[in-house]
Amino acid sequence: MLVDSHCHLDFPDFKDELDGVVGRAKAAGIGRMVTISTRVRRQPDLLAIAERFPDVFCSVGTHPHHAHEELDIGTADLVERTRHPKVVAIGEAGLDYHYDNSPRDAQDQGFRAHIAAARETGLPLVIHAREADGDVARILREETGKGPFPAVLHCFTGGRGLAFTGIELGLYVSFTGILTFKNSGELRAIAADLPADRILVETDSPYLAPGKFRGKRCEPAFVAETARVLAETRGVSPDEIAGQTTENFFRLFSKVPRPAAVAA
Repeated sequence: MLVDSHCHLDFPDFKDELDGVVGRAKAAGIGRMVTISTRVRRQPDLLAIAERFPDVFCSVGTHPHHAHEELDIGTADLVERTRHPKVVAIGEAGLDYHYDNSPRDAQDQGFRAHIAAARETGLPLVIHAREADGDVARILREETGKGPFPAVLHCFTGGRGLAFTGIELGLYVSFTGILTFKNSGELRAIAADLPADRILVETDSPYLAPGKFRGKRCEPAFVAETARVLAETRGVSPDEIAGQTTENFFRLFSKVPRPAAVAA
């Protein structure tokens, strides 16, 4: 069994095709999927998908691209929205200095509100970090000083420093199809060195299809290819990576029920 810890099934790319997408994922051995929020105000759309499919769960949060649009949604509101049984994570939230679609002070404010929600609920924070390693690491250190919180550096493309700062603070690191790209040697070197009990795999679909599927719309079934390359990178078998990343997922996303076959 594998898990796609981060996809976006509510995006228009999957409109009218969800049955096929989820069916192909199940056929590929993907036992759980988490469809990740980018806008809190669109939570009803995610809940509708999660309620429709037994193996799909969701998060609640505001992507840094939209941080300035939802600053009125504070920690208390986020916490209240996690009461639904299918809401298993906070975010994605963080910093994106590549596009700077939202003012950086708004991104900072939103990031910290989401961290507080993760700390209060014990649900994992899904962290978006792009070209902002220094500030992400600084905020994580500052906020951990106020009390620990579970989190994952999703779609990791940062440097070794941020990866191991995350590990030091108790976080997890998750890899997408970018890991499989020919020019991702430095990223694979980081992936090879991380502790086995802190790594996850994801698709971030409909984006970032693994190299084997370049040019195609990404979907959760493709996480198997990322896992295969991660296994090759770490010098272990695909079965070992599947077992390890799945166990890591259920440890971090502790609200997600385990299938009987992978009961702890």
